[in-house]
Amino acid sequence: MFQAAVVQMSSGPDREANEARAAALIGQAADRGAKLVGLPEMFEHIGPAAEAFAGPVHANRAILKILEVCKDREIWVLAGSVAELAPDGRIYNTSTLISPRGEIAAQYRKIHLFDVDIPDGVRYRESDQVAPGTAPAPTVDILGLKIGLTVCYDLRFPELYRALGADVLCVPAAFTAYTGRAHWEVLLRARAIENQAYVFAPAQVGRIGPAKDNRHAWGHACIVDPWGEVVADAGGESEGIAMAAIDEQRLAQVRRDLPSLKHRRLVVDAPPQQK
Repeated sequence: MFQAAVVQMSSGPDREANEARAAALIGQAADRGAKLVGLPEMFEHIGPAAEAFAGPVHANRAILKILEVCKDREIWVLAGSVAELAPDGRIYNTSTLISPRGEIAAQYRKIHLFDVDIPDGVRYRESDQVAPGTAPAPTVDILGLKIGLTVCYDLRFPELYRALGADVLCVPAAFTAYTGRAHWEVLLRARAIENQAYVFAPAQVGRIGPAKDNRHAWGHACIVDPWGEVVADAGGESEGIAMAAIDEQRLAQVRRDLPSLKHRRLVVDAPPQQK
């Protein structure tokens, strides 16, 4: 068993301010005993892609600072996501898992891109600036459990989570207030229930990005247990952290009592039954 903390932020276009706030919240979580701390999607910058750092992840200033924090505090950090330069001139929305040795343990480039017109009047075209990733990242063994990486809009595509086969499913997000109100919690709980896994979901909250963009994030950074119970929730109002235990015995109990993962049968290519 270990303590985990999801961070809730209201990131904007000021990278230095975002980095300072992220570092402070990581420090708060570590002081409270967290061994795994998660930052939300695009924690270091929300604004025009041209204003973001878009180089390789290992040279990103925010990532370099977190590498040092992880080594100093001997913790794991999910660096929600940052902008990484893509070959076509766009960016990848890249999530990074950093080890207590201050090393990058895994990277994942967001596969599913958010291209929608929200009825609240805001238009999102993530693919205008972001290139999609092409494959899931391998799971990583941390503290006795397998952790899998996804980002935000991936949450709506359950086949990705089933393919990961992880014990802890990470979903750093900047879910819109409009969609989050209806779908955030129910989707997180569904992914936890169907995979009998913990779901670890740092989030953006409130007004985010430049004021002119009128973007509002839902918040409710949370941790969901393998039975689908929300065991920590940061609320929908302000920045902060929410903590809960990640318990391998609870994971084993759920999988033992309701062994649905063992009952799975692939039916995609099965012939239709005869009447």
